[in-house]
Amino acid sequence: MVVIITGLIAGSLDLVAAVLLFISRSKQNPSLLFRYITSAALGPSAFSGGAQMVLLGVCFHYLIALCWTVLYLTLFSRVLACTALLTNAIIYGLFVWVIMNLVVLPLSKAAPRPFSASFALINIVILIIAIGLPCAYAAKHYPLLLPGF
Repeated sequence: MVVIITGLIAGSLDLVAAVLLFISRSKQNPSLLFRYITSAALGPSAFSGGAQMVLLGVCFHYLIALCWTVLYLTLFSRVLACTALLTNAIIYGLFVWVIMNLVVLPLSKAAPRPFSASFALINIVILIIAIGLPCAYAAKHYPLLLPGF
C-alpha cells in the first residue's frame, strides 16, 4: 500500500508541476502535454486521436511515476540507506532525469525536443521534489512495510 500511495503522490506532484510548467512556457492547452506522453508509445497518431489519447497520457504518466516509485523503494532505498533524505531525493531526481531523457525518450516514438539547459534544470528540480522526496520519505518512514509491499 505504501508503494501505491507514494506513487500516486509522486505522480500527482509531477503532474501538477508539469502542467504548470507547460502552460507557463507554451501557453497551450495541457491536453497537448498528455498527447505527447501518449505519443511516446503510439507515435504521432496520439495527436489526432480524441480525448482517449489525453486520458491514456495521464495513465501513462501515473504508470511511469509508479514504476520509478517501485524502483526506488525496492532498490535505491537500500543503496542510499546511509545518506540523508534530501541527498537521496537529489540523487534519485537526477537519476530519473538522466534515464528518462537519455534513454527512455530517445527510444520512444515521441518527437525529439530541442535541449535547453534552463528547461533541463527546472525539470530536474521538479523530479527531485515530486519523485525523489516522496520516495525518500516513504523509504525512511515505512522501511518495515517495504519488503512485502
